[in-house]
Amino acid sequence: MRYEGNIFRPPSEAYSLIIQVTIGCAHNKCTFCSMFKDKKFRVRDVKEVLEDLDMARRTYRNVEKIFLADGDALCLSNNKLLLILAHIKKLFPECKRVGVYGSPQDVLVKTPEELIELRKNGIGIIYIGAESGSEQVLKDIQKGVTRAQLIEAVQKIEASGIQASVTFISGLAGPDRWEEHALETASMISAMQPSYVGLLTLMVEPAAPIYNDIQAGRFKILTAEEVLAETMLMLKNINVTKPCVFRSNHASNYVSLKGELPADKDRMVNQLRAALHNTNLIKDERFRAL
Repeated sequence: MRYEGNIFRPPSEAYSLIIQVTIGCAHNKCTFCSMFKDKKFRVRDVKEVLEDLDMARRTYRNVEKIFLADGDALCLSNNKLLLILAHIKKLFPECKRVGVYGSPQDVLVKTPEELIELRKNGIGIIYIGAESGSEQVLKDIQKGVTRAQLIEAVQKIEASGIQASVTFISGLAGPDRWEEHALETASMISAMQPSYVGLLTLMVEPAAPIYNDIQAGRFKILTAEEVLAETMLMLKNINVTKPCVFRSNHASNYVSLKGELPADKDRMVNQLRAALHNTNLIKDERFRAL
């Protein structure tokens, strides 16, 4: 396989075949993110992508899931994506799902019919990094998208029959806006009605623009207890009307949460409450990682 730079994928794609369709991230300005800082964004030639799929078929006997990387694979036209999906279907008839990162802008450019077409040809899940439901926090982190656009994009994905997996980040608003971050994120999830929600906890590498602000004291990292309080406030205020898988069991998280909303909301809130009462249940900093 031919890979350029560091490769990133969602946790749920751990056992997927990863194929780079784009290199890097078209936006690449989020202040907390260091993922694609070593790459200049470009779209790979479809011929190269098909060749990589050919190589993978010769190498792997069974491939049940494929993930199209890097950060903006959904920016490709449907004509190009359908060529790739057709080749996947031909070479990997056992493949049950193709996943892809998609920015809200990528999603909103697609027509409803185009998204349905992608679903019918193998796209089963689109991952979107929302990070926060707060308009102000989105501006602060230079997300490049509004709250309304994020909600519309996820609703559009779900309406097409594709599952949306939306990621948020605890601690992203710092100590001054943590309540706003929690409540606005809860209301965003309630409006989106996504199939999946993933909650990470802020950890910053030196390559991330916000790192210098942290070092200089301009941005303060929440304590573990503050993160749990923020998460609890968010969870309490999420109101979804269809099942939503909720995961906060990433290596960055202080307490591992795993359940389905709304059924498991009370259990997960009680789990957080127990950890705040008994801090021995909080993961030690030495065991947290990106």
